[in-house]
Amino acid sequence: MSQAIMAKYGEARLPRYTSYPTAPHFGPLEDVASYREWIGAIGQGERTSLYLHVPFCRAMCWYCGCHTTITRHDQPIADYVDLLRREAELVAEARNGSLNVGEIHFGGGTPTIMQPTALTGLMDALQDRLGFADKVNVAIEIDPRTLTGEMAAALGAAGVTRASLGVQSFDPVVQKAINRIQSVESTALAVERLRQAGISALSFDLIYGLPHQTVKSCVETVEAAVALRPDRLAVFGYAHVPDFKKHQRMIDENALPDAQGRNEQAEAIADALVAAGYERIGLDHFALPEDDLCIAARTGRLHRNFQGYTTDECRTLIGLGASAIGKFAQGYVQNAVPLGLYADRIGQGRFAAAKGYGLTAEDRLRAELIERVMCDFAVDVEAVAKRHGFAAGPLLSDNATLEALHRDGLIEIDGATLRVDERHRFVVRIAASAFDAYLAAGGRAFSKAA
Repeated sequence: MSQAIMAKYGEARLPRYTSYPTAPHFGPLEDVASYREWIGAIGQGERTSLYLHVPFCRAMCWYCGCHTTITRHDQPIADYVDLLRREAELVAEARNGSLNVGEIHFGGGTPTIMQPTALTGLMDALQDRLGFADKVNVAIEIDPRTLTGEMAAALGAAGVTRASLGVQSFDPVVQKAINRIQSVESTALAVERLRQAGISALSFDLIYGLPHQTVKSCVETVEAAVALRPDRLAVFGYAHVPDFKKHQRMIDENALPDAQGRNEQAEAIADALVAAGYERIGLDHFALPEDDLCIAARTGRLHRNFQGYTTDECRTLIGLGASAIGKFAQGYVQNAVPLGLYADRIGQGRFAAAKGYGLTAEDRLRAELIERVMCDFAVDVEAVAKRHGFAAGPLLSDNATLEALHRDGLIEIDGATLRVDERHRFVVRIAASAFDAYLAAGGRAFSKAA
């Protein structure tokens, strides 16, 4: 990677494009009637996704960009699980009929912070009130440091099919700098417990660009991680936004790598994972060749949503919990972020939806263009535009971002088809941003492109 290219593009701060438009463009939702209507309009028998946000952790990791609250006590968590059940009841009432839930994702925070019986009880309530498809994929995010054998068994009993374990870095110097001490041994124990419970599909999360991190420590983390043989790994660049996440002020900015250093770390991790037999998927995911994610990527069926790259083809996602976002054919709905406000509304028997966005025909066009670029590193603009009833010309003409990337040899443009040079994968978000009509009006910081 030339230093000139990195200097020009590496510091660009852009969305990760897990939705379009992105969440900062959602506006206040004054009336939840439309949300009720969207739930009621879900097609009979349409396979639907659920996302449940559990915003609690036992300790704050200083790199964290999630909406979470620190608690040492179990009662607030138990109260919150009850709120999730009550919100599911509100969805069932608005639906006035069964859903066909085929995908469930528990995110956080630390979803496994709840008691094992609370988790199995919640799953039973979801099935009873919302209705499950014949086959349900259930994924959950886990902090390996706090996973007990009892909880692992409960996950298996609840039908969890995939577990995503936070690793980030095994370098003790880095761990101290981000307030997350986690040994290889504790991670291996969590993996063993999950596999004993029948949960064999495992994912690891790694992060580069952390304080005091080096290429050497990144590679050593990969070596320790792949020895446990997870099916997938997600490799994210640390997004330092201390104005948005106040606890990130605990991180020494002088210990963070520059754009060139971040790119070297990212590529070293990628090279080590490929050498270990993993295939590179999109911008930041890796999977074993037989994994569904690889198969989807090869066949053009890879998708991107709020959890990153996915095989989930559901067009409807219902979000439960504080800050959770739902996606419908008509648009997006986000619950209130403050935990107290969410609790007050659900406790009153009201939906907690606070923000929303109604999609236009042009939004749907641009969303598909961006998703295909992010997933396939290529898109036939004319074919996508035609499918949505638009002309491709205005999307390509006088597009300064595409022109610059093409001039610098980072993308190829053949007629109305563009392709990102995979040797410069980090520019894929920049290429996707060429189709973002709202980017200039964002008003908040995003993570660096490299």
